[in-house]
Amino acid sequence: MKNIIEIKGLVKKFGDFAAVDDIDLEIEEGEIFGILGPNGAGKTTTINLILGLLKSTSGSIRIDGIDNTKHLEQIKNMIGFMTQETVVESDLTAVQNLTLFCNLYHVKNDEVDGRVKEALREANLEEVANAKAGTFSGGMQRRLSLVRSMMHTPKILILDEPTTGLDVQNRFEMWDRIRDLRNKGMTIIMTTQYLEEADALCDRIAIIDHGKIKAEGTPSELKAMIGKGNVLEIVSDTANAPKIAKVLESKFKLKVELKNEKLSAVLNSGDIKTFNRIVDEMSRDGYRIFAISMHLPTLDDVFIKLTGTSLRDSLGENVSTMSRARMMGRR
Repeated sequence: MKNIIEIKGLVKKFGDFAAVDDIDLEIEEGEIFGILGPNGAGKTTTINLILGLLKSTSGSIRIDGIDNTKHLEQIKNMIGFMTQETVVESDLTAVQNLTLFCNLYHVKNDEVDGRVKEALREANLEEVANAKAGTFSGGMQRRLSLVRSMMHTPKILILDEPTTGLDVQNRFEMWDRIRDLRNKGMTIIMTTQYLEEADALCDRIAIIDHGKIKAEGTPSELKAMIGKGNVLEIVSDTANAPKIAKVLESKFKLKVELKNEKLSAVLNSGDIKTFNRIVDEMSRDGYRIFAISMHLPTLDDVFIKLTGTSLRDSLGENVSTMSRARMMGRR
């Protein structure tokens, strides 16, 4: 499989601040490639550089063999972009929205009707083709936004948090549409705040922090960085967490990572007996344990290991409920 995007030594500085700091990336044709990182990590800057909306300080980006500082119109015709915000022309019908974008992308007049009909079918909006987009539900508007970004049949589609704000059903429907696009040969680059989404959809992922790539690989390769076995997680408070870490290290011989009130360690044996012994120890000695869980390594575990924080925490969101959590109450 050939590389459709090749990024070498990419740097973008704003004054003395390097938003993107010497990035190398190769994205293969026909894959779903995820770019993950905390707020301010350099994700948006990298995307804007690929789109040609920003000029790099140094380094190069080649798209399908073309330097993206040259032949910019040709580059733009190869890329579709759906923003995080759902932006549709609410006073225009679905047909008018799609026709407008055909005109913006200079689609040939004799091809417009066919592309509009196909887009309506792909978005499952045929029955509301002549209704104003402002009357659509959030999920319908998101589907319209997706197909609108592809009216020029691009080789590459960039999706910035494509399922933000969607309910579970609409999110899964969007996943199916993204997979279908990949199966038809389109290259997709996506950012997402949902690590389970990246795990389910992405063929490969790059994790960026402070403008640098911290890790790159398939979801399985990244999760293997955590080690074999299950991940133990404990939530206490900032006063008791260091004490708990010492107990886990001295009595259970675990290597503990401590971040504020959260502790994590790998139970290499994956032994439920060890987990139960730890729970009993914490309960018996009266530590302030708010939650304790054990699970297989996830991308969030990788993210915490590489950046020191959960992706949801970095975005100002609450940590999701832990699987198999055993709430022990405040003592």
